[in-house]
Amino acid sequence: MAGELTRLTPRDRHLLDLLNQHKTLTTDQLVDLAFGSLGRARNRLNTLLGRDILDRFRHYQRPGSQAWRWTLGPVGAALVAAGRGDPLPRPATVRDATTRLAMSPTLPHLLAVNGFFVALTAHARTDPTTRLDRWWNEARCREEVGTVVRPDGHGVWNVGGRVLFWLEVDLGTETLSRVAGKLTGYAALPPSRAYPVLFWLPTAAREANLHAHLARTGIPDGLTVATAADDHAADTGGPAGAVWRVVGEPGRVSLADLAPAGDGAPWDG
Repeated sequence: MAGELTRLTPRDRHLLDLLNQHKTLTTDQLVDLAFGSLGRARNRLNTLLGRDILDRFRHYQRPGSQAWRWTLGPVGAALVAAGRGDPLPRPATVRDATTRLAMSPTLPHLLAVNGFFVALTAHARTDPTTRLDRWWNEARCREEVGTVVRPDGHGVWNVGGRVLFWLEVDLGTETLSRVAGKLTGYAALPPSRAYPVLFWLPTAAREANLHAHLARTGIPDGLTVATAADDHAADTGGPAGAVWRVVGEPGRVSLADLAPAGDGAPWDG
């Protein structure tokens, strides 16, 4: 480990931090987050793999090959633990955690949540007027709001003004009533956490059905709720673009347009 410390670049340390916080990211996601070039990414990732700093897995897929999913390797996990002052994990423990992650039924959802924030980061790399100031995973959100509600993520999108939001990623596996029922918890949050709730849905049809459901049931007072569909956003600028449909309002707006009027929910640094 002492030898590895002399060879880790700032970008390597950034990768360790990302994978420690967000568990796994695909090759393409890491290209957008840290490299900008697939060739450079592959070369460096394979080097770190060979030194047990990173690990990877993928499932059988035909035709073609599934993208690699990258995680911390035994040495990488030990370096992260040392940096936090935690006991160093045994290599077998790290390998077991990777195997459980690879077989987890929630893996597609995790990758979709991470993909949302990666898309914002990638947009900011091409547009210097924007920046993703905060990206919290589910566990970090839980530290802030407890069991009142369980957001998939939280972000702060900086476009001169700051847009603070909670994120719910839907893969179409839950009933619409269950999806809409999550709003009750958000309505119970204190004013300091009363951010807009964003639903990222798989298809425009699913999005239309959710709006029809909310039109019948209504949403709690004081909540701003907006939706976007992955299949629609792919061709119209991704989550940063004018893809958001605010419940109860016509048309679509960009993520920047969701900034609250006046002070809104306070920014906490």
